[in-house]
Amino acid sequence: MPSEKLSRHVTRVLYHHRTQGKAVEGVHIRGITDALRAEGVAVDIISLPGADPYSSPKAMSPTAQATTLMSLVAKFPEPLFELAEVGYNLVSGWRVWRYLSRNPDVNFIYERYSLFLFSTVLLGKLRGLPVILEVNDSAYVVRVRPLFFQKLSAAIERWVFNNADGLVFVSTIFRDRALASHGKLAPTIITPNAANIAKFSFTPEQRAAARAKWGLDGHVVCGYLGAFLPWHAIDQFVHQIADKLKDAPHLKLLLVGDGPTFPELQAYVKSRGLDKQVIMTGRVAHDDVPGLLAAMDMAVLPSAGDYTSPVKLFEFMACGIAPIAPDFEPVKEVLKADETGWFFKAGQLDDAVRAVLERSQDTEALQRVGKAARAYIAAERQWRHNVVQLVDFFRSLRRA
Repeated sequence: MPSEKLSRHVTRVLYHHRTQGKAVEGVHIRGITDALRAEGVAVDIISLPGADPYSSPKAMSPTAQATTLMSLVAKFPEPLFELAEVGYNLVSGWRVWRYLSRNPDVNFIYERYSLFLFSTVLLGKLRGLPVILEVNDSAYVVRVRPLFFQKLSAAIERWVFNNADGLVFVSTIFRDRALASHGKLAPTIITPNAANIAKFSFTPEQRAAARAKWGLDGHVVCGYLGAFLPWHAIDQFVHQIADKLKDAPHLKLLLVGDGPTFPELQAYVKSRGLDKQVIMTGRVAHDDVPGLLAAMDMAVLPSAGDYTSPVKLFEFMACGIAPIAPDFEPVKEVLKADETGWFFKAGQLDDAVRAVLERSQDTEALQRVGKAARAYIAAERQWRHNVVQLVDFFRSLRRA
């Protein structure tokens, strides 16, 4: 890791985003921002009104932190919602323009790309200020809320992806799909997600206390931490493994978090008499998370986007927890089979169940892989690695 302070090359960055700044979005925003600030770079954030990523609630499950207006807009019919997103360019454009007028020392704007948002790139071109987009979404990906104005969104995206100074994609396959969709792109880099070792370290006392509190002593613990949402498939995983747990009394599942599928899954677990072997904590205080992670011996990611970089994967690895994850290309870019984790065939939860049951029989391998996973995060995938790459990218764009 270079010891040179990044502030020798960059002194001030504007981070602009149109998200609610909560859950995984907030984790990523804070990760990049904190890492830049730790290197002496001043970072200013312009968010949606009421969506400060540093005022997120101290709980695992996302809760509303937007204003009443934002909550109302989210309930609009899809066409009206998308028109509101287009209209937001007037608001964001004015706010960014006003900020830049007051802060002429900004080196570049780093924006989390959002559909229909073009005002920042336009301002950058008008003012000769570099704009680098972090791309986590696209008009061409399948989404829970399908686009109504898909052609308009794609046209704006094509212009933005060609007129930004640089693009940061979380995976190679995502970059390649964007290139195939748009024909050409601004200069790009691939930057998977990350985690801070310091925030995902724990003491033996924390592990012992958590295992005692939740009745985990003497068992191998497979964990899950995150939102209980249909596309995360933790409920489907539990349904798949339920009939096999009675033949694996050494194994317990520790499921941490809350969400729409939580109540029904909890009821199912109780109806099957599995509540002693499937521990569902519900929403927990942020300060309790390290201990709960410490209690785990391995972790399962039942599902993930086939182009995304799951933040939870990096957090599990940072804790020294051996992960079992779907074999999507972005996951294979950061995980080495039988070295820093294990794969199962994506979309085949019976394969995930077999992997969990098999790995639970070998605690020595769990410790070996968990230790190697943590070493990998420490050496290559902390948030500082991401911002070092970002600043190098910025410098290369200036030289081009």
